[in-house]
Order: sequence, then structure tokens, then C-alpha cells
Amino acid sequence: MIFWREEILRAYKGQGVGPERGFRFLKDPMFFADSLFLKLPRRIMALIMVMGLALLIYALAEYKLRRALEERDETLPNQVGKPTKRLTMRRVFQIFEGIDVLVIHTSTTVERQITNLSDLHRRILHLLGPLVEKCYLGPG
Repeated sequence: MIFWREEILRAYKGQGVGPERGFRFLKDPMFFADSLFLKLPRRIMALIMVMGLALLIYALAEYKLRRALEERDETLPNQVGKPTKRLTMRRVFQIFEGIDVLVIHTSTTVERQITNLSDLHRRILHLLGPLVEKCYLGPG
């Protein structure tokens, strides 16, 4: 199906505020979006594709976390420590600040360890599912 520009714009606007809300992080000074200089249209399109994919993953992770909290009737602390079932992924990223990967090289092996994981971190990983848990905690 081929869309004309007007049809694409109409379809986009028909989605409501969802997409706009998803990209509000671009205005965050921590993101440095104003310092990007993309000279060629194909580079702009490539960045838009990457950003769209990142937003999709972000939204899916947030949905999965919130659904798991709701299904288990559990809460996690928001920015002021108040229990909530509607935690944002931005808050999860803040909670995970300070988590590091320590890589130890020996003559025969390379070992990877995740440092500074608390019970709260482990709980969030569990809520996000076994694949995410395995990435951080390893098998078993």
C-alpha cells in the first residue's frame, strides 16, 4: 500500500498524543538532540528509524512491566518512594544507574559479572521476564 504524504500525516495525527508523548525525551537536555547535525536526508531517515525502533522497545518494556505489576498486584517505588503500579521506563533506567558490567580476562577465560544489583533490581528484572533476567543474572 502506498501512502501519500497527506495520508501519512492524517494517519499519524489520528493516533492521538501517543507518538508525541513517546518522543518527548528529545527535549530533555540530557539527550543532546539539539547537537545532532545530519546533513543528508538518508541519515535523517536512518536516525528516525533507529529512534522509532528504540521507542517501540521502550514502550513494550514499560507495558510488560506495568502488566506484570498489575497481574501480581505488586508495586514499585516511584521517584519519591511512593508505591505505584504505573512505573515508567525512565524511572527504571534511573533505578539502574550505577549498575556496571565487570569483565575479567584471564589467560583461558573471560568472565562477566554484573555489579551493584540490589533486591529491587532483581525484582524488576524478574517482572520484565526470563529473557531480561537471563541477560543480567545469567542462566539458572
